[in-house]
Amino acid sequence: VQLQASGGGLVQAGGSLRLSCADTGRTFRTYAMGWFRQAPGKEREFVAAINWSGSSTYYADSVKGRFTIFRDDAKNTVYLQMNSLKPEDTAVYYCAAGTGWTSSKKEFQGYDYWGQGTLVTVSS
Repeated sequence: VQLQASGGGLVQAGGSLRLSCADTGRTFRTYAMGWFRQAPGKEREFVAAINWSGSSTYYADSVKGRFTIFRDDAKNTVYLQMNSLKPEDTAVYYCAAGTGWTSSKKEFQGYDYWGQGTLVTVSS
């Protein structure tokens, strides 16, 4: 599994961005996928996760109703659609892949592989 995140950038508050995370491996569809973020001076925090089939998702309370995680197995890619962005969403966003599907997918310890991160900056 090799994950490549992209799509970050600078956006005004209230705007939207879509992050992508592509896997160059052959086993993408067997993994649950997650997005985490880390703001300057803060710990990495869970954002969203989706199971291997796309039938189940988890979201952090802070992004519920604004962010949507979805996957396209034909493209070996997981997406994070971010709407109604706020300055507090500013962070480096990381995608991750892991086996199984439990509440552990809300924790960074629940993942085996990580992408390199993409910076999202939301201006007020």
